[in-house]
Amino acid sequence: MAKPSSLFNHIALYVKDIHVSRKFYDPVLTELGMELTHDFGEYGYFGYTQKAGGQGAEFGFANGNGKEGKCHVAFNADSKDTVKKYYDNAIAAGGQDNGGPGLRTQYGPSYYAAFVLDPDGNNIEFCYMGSD
Repeated sequence: MAKPSSLFNHIALYVKDIHVSRKFYDPVLTELGMELTHDFGEYGYFGYTQKAGGQGAEFGFANGNGKEGKCHVAFNADSKDTVKKYYDNAIAAGGQDNGGPGLRTQYGPSYYAAFVLDPDGNNIEFCYMGSD
């Protein structure tokens, strides 16, 4: 398996009101050379990436639903097996299950991920978007 080109897939902040946050972040992120690439408003998420095919992690924000001030960080994995390995290691290290390994088709047809809460309640994700 080829190693992912970037350690991070995306980073999201939990906010009180995604529409208020979008009004703030749209001009700020545009000035930084980013554009809105993921509009999952119906799921409470907006994500931005670099313009013109730039590489790097996506930055986004999501409805906090009581988690405001917490963070979401997604790490790339090179396979579904690696997602499971990362998830199992995080649980063994004291993380709390927040969604075991599986397809998350609301984010894409081959989006495979697992979620763990760290000791402070931050949502840590391990994701793979390959076709195997």
